[in-house]
Amino acid sequence: MTDVTTTCRVFLVDDHAVFRSGVRAELATASGISIVGEAGTVADAVAGIVEATPDVVLLDVHMPDGGGVAVVRGVADSRIAQPPVFLALSVSDAAEDVIATIRAGARGYVTKTIAGTELADAVRRVADGDAVFSPRLAGFVLDSFTGRSPMPEPHLDPELDSLTPRELEVLRLLARGYTYREIAEDLFISVKTVETHASNVLRKTQQSNRNALTRWAANRHIR
Repeated sequence: MTDVTTTCRVFLVDDHAVFRSGVRAELATASGISIVGEAGTVADAVAGIVEATPDVVLLDVHMPDGGGVAVVRGVADSRIAQPPVFLALSVSDAAEDVIATIRAGARGYVTKTIAGTELADAVRRVADGDAVFSPRLAGFVLDSFTGRSPMPEPHLDPELDSLTPRELEVLRLLARGYTYREIAEDLFISVKTVETHASNVLRKTQQSNRNALTRWAANRHIR
């Protein structure tokens, strides 16, 4: 276990400033943890991590410009001298999100329902080399890497693979019949941003309208 006199330097990545503020407040009271930076976009996160050289990065999985996987890959491409440990902190507990993030290089994955004291403990543990998961999420990873996952390996689908995590979220809600306003409220983004994502989804999937997109999603069991 890390010596209590050693400070674990943490960088926060989340596109919601209010949430970052809450995490900062929670970790500020934790012994042996220091917040050395934060960012709300992939580009700012990669640049900030490279500059701050933290020990641990608390990483949001879904962001408008690529999400946690893009941050992990961006930091890896930067060839930083001392790569940080990534701990995903997400609202999503979907198996595909957990597996994709761990495969990208994260050391752990916890959900945003975690208590402040538990989050601080998770940060210290990944800094010490442990793998940390919220209850039941570890099973997704074990099943995936041992070949026992009940989820079949996805077929190659260039159109689907071209979507960012946020665009995929918007696609799923569109397929469920949500209005743009309802999607905006559900994802805590503006209606204008939803419209932009929806336009990108239609372009990337080569669908002409929302009805066609809904059928396209249904054929891929996206819901």
